[in-house]
Order: sequence, then C-alpha cells, then structure tokens
Amino acid sequence: MTKVTQQMIQTFINTCLRRIFKIRWTDKICNEELWQRAGQEPVNSQILRRKWGWIGHTLRKPTSSITRQALTWNPQGKRKRGRPRNSWRRDTEAELKRQGNSWAEAERTAQNRCDGEMLSMAYAPLGAKGLSK
Repeated sequence: MTKVTQQMIQTFINTCLRRIFKIRWTDKICNEELWQRAGQEPVNSQILRRKWGWIGHTLRKPTSSITRQALTWNPQGKRKRGRPRNSWRRDTEAELKRQGNSWAEAERTAQNRCDGEMLSMAYAPLGAKGLSK
C-alpha cells in the first residue's frame, strides 16, 4: 500500500470521526487527540500490526502450504522497462532491515505462537510514525 493511499484512508477516517464527535472545522483539534478520544490508532500502525500478524500466521504453516510458498516466491522471466514497483516482499524485507533483523530471524520468531504474536508487536509498534499530521 502506498503512502498516498494510506493518507487518503486516514483522512477519510479522521473526517468520519470528526462528524461522529460533532467537531466543527472551526474547532482546532489535532489528529492525535481525535484518535485518543475515539480509542483509535493511526491507519499505518493498524496496517503494520495486521500485516505482521498475518506473516506470523503464515510462517507457522507447513512449508508445503501455498500461502507460505507465496512469501518466498520469486517470479522468473523478463520484467517491464523502468524501475520495478515495490513489491510486498521487498517492502517487508525493508521493514525487517530497519529493525536490524533478517527473514530467517522472523521465521524463527514466528514458530512459537507467543513469540509470533510478539513478532507483530516488534515490527509494528503502536506508535508507528508516518501519518501523524
């Protein structure tokens, strides 16, 4: 999911929350306060947490599972001209690299279900930054 798409979704949610709480445009309330009133977290945090929860779930499946194979699948053949689009796998590996971990470490962590739940918390903390304002 691109940053622009995330911003559009977050804007829609913020608009809905402001209507629910009857906050007028003249009232100056920052998004963090709005999310706190609603008991919500930013969209990018929710997406990351759910993404890593799904990765942990998928990595606990047997290696013969199609969903598990899809995580490591590398398509062959010629690609189109220009810069390659950022794939889900490349994006995930970049998140791992930012945390200083490898794919093998994530697989090991996911094998234990309790640690697997910690996987989603480790790579997608509640206070994930990106769309703060």
